[in-house]
Amino acid sequence: MKAFLVAPLLTFLLVACGNGEHQTTYQPEFGQRPASAPTHKEYRFAVHPLHNPARLFAVYGPIVDRLNVEIPEARFVLEASRNYEEFDKKLYGRQFDLALPNPYQTINALDHGYRVFGKMGDDDQFRGIFLVRKDSPIREVADLKGKVVSFPAKTALAAAMMPQQFLRDHGLPISAYEARYVGSQESSIMNAYLGDAAAAATWPPPWVAFQKDHPDRAALLKVLWRTEPLPNNGLVARDDFPPALLNKVAATLFRLHENGDGRAMLERLPLSRFEPASEAAYRPVRDFVARFSQTVRPLPEQP
Repeated sequence: MKAFLVAPLLTFLLVACGNGEHQTTYQPEFGQRPASAPTHKEYRFAVHPLHNPARLFAVYGPIVDRLNVEIPEARFVLEASRNYEEFDKKLYGRQFDLALPNPYQTINALDHGYRVFGKMGDDDQFRGIFLVRKDSPIREVADLKGKVVSFPAKTALAAAMMPQQFLRDHGLPISAYEARYVGSQESSIMNAYLGDAAAAATWPPPWVAFQKDHPDRAALLKVLWRTEPLPNNGLVARDDFPPALLNKVAATLFRLHENGDGRAMLERLPLSRFEPASEAAYRPVRDFVARFSQTVRPLPEQP
């Protein structure tokens, strides 16, 4: 097995916490590459704001390092964005070579010259969840009438759009409560914990991470409702990405679950595997988005 390279291979392009969190710059120093190191073409691999940027680098950085080990003729760098709006602008502006967008962003990326080559597995985990404090009086959907419900961003599919569709299908239109967009999954959860929102929408991976990182706070929260699932986040490549190189990227990602080191990387996400996929896998997402835009709210125009 090839030796596992750590953070020296990882370039931190942009790290700043989302809205509602402490603003900081996270730029650890890992030394300089040797002057004799060969220069390879650099490819930007962007992950949508699943977590705040510091945590995103911590969990996805080793995967990008693995790409650099397995594909030494290229150099991959991981890019994080401050919020969904910034990620969307860069994705639809074709600034990324490879990306891991949410399913809504995935189908939009197809209109901007990207193609689907894979996706995250565990589709059953791609669903919205509602968190409330354990001492909350909220019992029924109707109890949220006139209350604040926090969401990460308008284009967060599992953590905003799917929960809002759930509320509407259970008799509560978006006009009946205050939808507060707070910039990140962690901020949404914290709004429920602090009592700034009657309920918080997120999805399972950030909630699992919050339970691990903040067990005392998580102990005061509970999952009240879950939405139905949709296909999980997509892996997309820009249409000018070299096909032979993409085959190597795909093979590396799709084999991670086959060895102990790779499974440890996936466990941090948390995820069981990446898997091959095509545009056809996201037809249910197109159907959902069409229904959502007709029954819940208009969707923001793409940048």
